[in-house]
Amino acid sequence: MPMSDYMRDLRARVGTSLLEIPSVALAIRDDAGRVLLGRYLADGRWLLPGGCIEPLENPADAALREGHEETGLHLELRRIVGVYGGPLCRVRYPNGDEIAFVATVFEARVSGGTETPDGEELGQLRWFDRKACADLDTPAWVTPILADIFAGATDAAFAASEWKPPVA
Repeated sequence: MPMSDYMRDLRARVGTSLLEIPSVALAIRDDAGRVLLGRYLADGRWLLPGGCIEPLENPADAALREGHEETGLHLELRRIVGVYGGPLCRVRYPNGDEIAFVATVFEARVSGGTETPDGEELGQLRWFDRKACADLDTPAWVTPILADIFAGATDAAFAASEWKPPVA
């Protein structure tokens, strides 16, 4: 989907300045364990479907909404793969807008719908196994998420803290 009214209003106030944005992404898995990725129209790279959480929106609702908007699929959320943020999640768009997103990544399975890329953000959808993902052109933030998805852990992943309390 194009920029939301909320984001358009926010950008009118702050210009292209860096914004920290809550977001969701989806690790949609099939019975063979493959992951559905979409080819981003803006740069041709492969990524997980997802997007921004709207104000006051439940993250699980945002995941289901974004998944449906971008893939045409009805999804059932299974678990949280992890929470991702930091320098790898900083993005500068061609128009100069900068965001740093904090993404809650949900694992999901298809429960209905018709697999169809939205044609606005994603031009193609394709299922990939672990080996095929290794050769894909993806944004930097996708790599650690795919590693966690294919690791098969049942606990949610997150980057270890590097913060230390100040020495008194």
